[in-house]
Order: sequence, then structure tokens, then C-alpha cells
Amino acid sequence: MLDNGAVDALATEMRGPLVRPGDETYDAARAVWNGMIDRRPLLIARCVDVADVQAAVNFGRDAGLPVAVRGGGHNIAGTGVCDDGLVIDLSQMNGVTVDPKARTARVQGGSLLGDMDRATQAHGLAAPGGVVSTTGVAGLTLGGGFGWLSRLHGLAADNLLAVEMVTADGTRVTASADENAELFWAVRGGGANFGVVTVFTFRLHPVGPEVLFGPTVYRLDDAVEVLRHYAQFAASAPRNCCVWADLLTAPPLPFIPDEYHGTKILTLMQCYAGDLSEGERVLAPLRGFGQPIADIVGPMPVTAAQSLLDETYAHGARNYWTSRNMSALSDGMIDGLVSLAGTMPTPQSDILISQLGGAINDVPVDATAYPHRDVAFVASPGARWTDPAQDDVCLAWIEDCRRVLAAHGTGGAYVNFIAEPAGRERDAYGANYARLAELKKKYDPGNLFRSNQNVRPA
Repeated sequence: MLDNGAVDALATEMRGPLVRPGDETYDAARAVWNGMIDRRPLLIARCVDVADVQAAVNFGRDAGLPVAVRGGGHNIAGTGVCDDGLVIDLSQMNGVTVDPKARTARVQGGSLLGDMDRATQAHGLAAPGGVVSTTGVAGLTLGGGFGWLSRLHGLAADNLLAVEMVTADGTRVTASADENAELFWAVRGGGANFGVVTVFTFRLHPVGPEVLFGPTVYRLDDAVEVLRHYAQFAASAPRNCCVWADLLTAPPLPFIPDEYHGTKILTLMQCYAGDLSEGERVLAPLRGFGQPIADIVGPMPVTAAQSLLDETYAHGARNYWTSRNMSALSDGMIDGLVSLAGTMPTPQSDILISQLGGAINDVPVDATAYPHRDVAFVASPGARWTDPAQDDVCLAWIEDCRRVLAAHGTGGAYVNFIAEPAGRERDAYGANYARLAELKKKYDPGNLFRSNQNVRPA
């Protein structure tokens, strides 16, 4: 039972609102991106400053409550909300400040990727991030964070210069290469295991104002041949070129011929950050291969490219994914994924193949907590649907996908693509798990921050 007097004291101490069951805003405040997640916390602390975060951390720890930390609420496993506990909600803390001379950005922990992109692009700068503008910067970065610019400039975590955070004892600390360096190592890929990050400071890079961006589209019947060509192309592609493949059902978009609407297709989503005419030359062998049914690759503002997939991954649908790292895109994996595409259970489901490598793999495995420095691709089948009656068939398809990935993947998984709320910690953190567990013992010995792919204190 909660001590009502202590709850009232917390509400008085906080500048932001403390939301409780029965409040008018409760259901909206507990909703997250994945519509499968329907958890009912006892309290939602909607923090507006660091003092609010400290008050919430101290309350949750002293009350012995489960604690979840919500940045953008976009996590597939829904770890930003918990049952019968306290949610520390940072969504009101979403300011971004750019120093164009130093090429740095200070980004608050509740900011979305779109918040950061708009602020940095105003100065012709960018930090590597994800590919959906409604993604939370915090969760993305703490898990590593890769997107269109990562082959050129590394992970979001690789571009971190410092974080400001509140640890389990309620202390406000700064972590960087020069201050609390062990903690700084841990937050770059170790997830939300070590505290609540309230501010990220990123290194920025000149990018844009336009990139060469867009899809080339093929029929599913051509997918095996095209993906084998794509794998060869990707092996020698320059770092400022990033191409992700997606097997999906064709939406009724005007650039796709009407006769293919509702059929299974393959898209090659291409991004080239650099001289646009050089990008046309680099991408020509890919775009000119086979018999595409559509191609709209062209110059696009960086912010538009970063938000082009927002509707595909819109809030509220039921989602369940699985994923696997790959050192290469083998013929067996291609055959298996294309076969699975033919049995996708809903028109919203897809099989995404993300190209990595480049600058990501320049970093030694033990330089940051993110361990997957030998990966060329990540395969991520995702079931998406809206009717709970389809749960069984969608989850059964994901089990089929797991079997294919296990047979042809190289092991390990990107923590931000793991749908299970627990149990895949070794896949996520790999060879760095033991070091993370030692640091967990130092910074969070009571495992207060356990709503994640949890690292248990050693």
C-alpha cells in the first residue's frame, strides 16, 4: 500500500504534475507507442526539471516500487511503463540547444529525434540517430542508436560527449571521458540500467541541407535476385551511402503502380549524404538492377528523410518484433526471409534489413558498452496489427521468423529491437555483460532501474 501522505508530499515537492489512477490524464499518460502494452502504474511523475527527477527517484527507491523511465515511449518492449509502480516521465523535458561553433547539441532526456533534427539542421548540422522522427533520443542513444548516418559517423552513442543523469541514490552526476568515465562507458549501449539521463551532449557533423534519399521498389518475385545483388553492392558501398531493404505489402502510394497495391514487394531505401551528383553515380548500379516497378530516389531535406517512415511506424498499433545480427547477408538468409515475406500475417507487417558497418565497426568492442562491432546487417521481422483477435497468428509468424534467424544469423541482437521485456540480456550486451554487472553493483546495487533488458548487479 502506498503511503498517501508520502504521495501528497511528492506531489507538493514536484513542479510537474503527479498523475494517479482516476485522473483525467492517466490513460493518455500511461500509453506508449506499442499498442500491445497496457500497463497500469500507481504513479506517473511528469518531470519538468532535474529536481523533479531526483524527487521521483528518491520516492520510488524509498517506497520499494518498481520504477520505469520514459523518454519518448517508443520502445518495442514497452519498458517505459510498468504495472503497480512509478513511471518517471521525461516527455516535458524536451529542449534542444545547439552550439554551431563548437558543433555540439545539448538534448534533454524527453526529446524526440525530430526535436533534435529540426534544431541541428537549422545550422546545417546533424547527429547520427534513428530513422523515425518520433523515436525518443534517450532510449535510442542508451541502446547504441543507428540510422542513415551511422555508417558515416557512427552510432548515436559513439557521438556522445557527456551525459547528465540522476543515479539510484538520487545524486545528480555528469559522466564523460574525463569525469565518471566508467559510468560514461556503461551508458553508451548499456540501456537505462544506470540511472535517469536528463541531458545528452552530442558531437554534431555538417550534413545537408539535402541528402539523396528514397526507395527503389521491386516485386516479391524478384526479391531473391535483387537482395543478392544488394548484398554484393553493400559490401563495397562508401560510408556515406546507407541502404536498408524492406519486405512489405505495397501501400496505395501514388508512385507505386495501382496493380501492385496490396501485393508483396521489396523496397531498397537509399540514403547518400554528400555531393548529390556523386550520389547518383554511386547508387546507379543498385537502382538500375533488374526490373524495378518504381523509383523515386532524389534530393530531399534531411528532416524529411528522417521522418519519411513515421507513418509506417505510427503510434498505437500492436507490435511484436524479433531481430538478429548478421556478419553477412547469406544466400540462406535471403531465401528464408523472402519465404517468410510470403506469409506475413497482416499488411502492416514487414521484414527490415538494416545495413550497418562502416564507422560503427571502427570502434573496439570494449570501448563502449555496445558490443556489436562486427555486424554488417540486422534483420528485424516485425508483426504489426490492430485487432487483438490476430494476436495468435501474428505471434506464430514471429516464431517462424525466429527459427530462420537462428539458423542463419550470427548471434546477438540490437537491444532497441528486442520485444521481450526480459531474458535476452546476453544477446544484447554480449562480451560486455560482466563489466556492466560490476558497474551495476556500484551505481545501482538495489537494481532500482530494472524495467529494461536488465543487467543484474554482480
